[in-house]
Amino acid sequence: MRIAVDASRTTRAQRTGTENYALNLLRALLASDLVNQYTFYFRDTPDTQLFPIHQNMNARIIPFKRMWTHVRLAAALWRTHPDLTFVPAHTLPFAFPGRSVVTVHDLGYIYFPQAHTATGRRYLDWTTRYSARRAAAILADSEATKRDLVANYHTDPRKIHVVYPGVEGLTRAPANEIARVRAKYHLPERYLLFLGTLQPRKNITRLVLAYRAWREAHPADANIALVLAGRRGWLTLQIEAEGVIETGFIADADVAALYSGALALVFPSLYEGFGFPVIEAMRCGTPVLTSNTSSLPELSGDAALLVDPLDVAQIAEGIACLVTDIGMRERFIANGYAQAARFTWSAAAARTLQIFNQL
Repeated sequence: MRIAVDASRTTRAQRTGTENYALNLLRALLASDLVNQYTFYFRDTPDTQLFPIHQNMNARIIPFKRMWTHVRLAAALWRTHPDLTFVPAHTLPFAFPGRSVVTVHDLGYIYFPQAHTATGRRYLDWTTRYSARRAAAILADSEATKRDLVANYHTDPRKIHVVYPGVEGLTRAPANEIARVRAKYHLPERYLLFLGTLQPRKNITRLVLAYRAWREAHPADANIALVLAGRRGWLTLQIEAEGVIETGFIADADVAALYSGALALVFPSLYEGFGFPVIEAMRCGTPVLTSNTSSLPELSGDAALLVDPLDVAQIAEGIACLVTDIGMRERFIANGYAQAARFTWSAAAARTLQIFNQL
């Protein structure tokens, strides 16, 4: 087959979950597929190291400032008429020829509209609704996302395929790396970690309130900081609490050491299509506290402490357990390594390729 791919998200300088998904899945597809012919379309010129030279991949750079997907990419598809078009992030062009596969990561904009601008929310709803109808097959990051598509857009469940993303490349960092990262971001020896974009959907306000309540109830542990790692998103409230440290965006080279140095990952997000930090922390041997909602129980299995993300007292109690209960910590660390091993990019690519070939 001749497969056209929207690779535009892979060139972003500061990649978050969706961008890393696109980059790693496309790399794994190229590594495993020696038969089909891929054309990757970029809006910006990719770094020469972004993708390895591959005999069945061509790169096309088609710059355009606005509406790139619906104008520039669509025009390229009409010229070439590929056998299949793959878009790894929600938005298919509004008019293009042939069959397509699209990845829908989550429908958080429906459940937490306040986390988006009105314009952004309408665009996400419009494009995802259209893409779910137009695509011949949909890749969903989790069973939770599949259920949401069926419930909200009445999508035929037979064309939705749950393909878990991979979580690889992170392992527990050595002590010298942990010390380097702590010094770089001015962190104390003991800290709890949240990693992700700081936005309402991530439940930052309740997390800070829970940390403050736990700290007041356990003054002997007042030297344990709460580290909020990640860039600020839209509608982020001002965070002012003793012991809370904001780092800003974390470089990829520092992520494993940041996880490895933490007492626990505290990730009581309100909604996740796939909570990458949960599995990343498990790979680094860090105990996890996360929410009992959306995809998070599905991903965590028996390897994390689940709490009600709306209950500040329950989050605070969970923090206390992970800080003081050595047996619980050891159990979650051991179970976490086993759980994280389930999520590989090679498995995601193999399943994706199977879906391509079925079409």
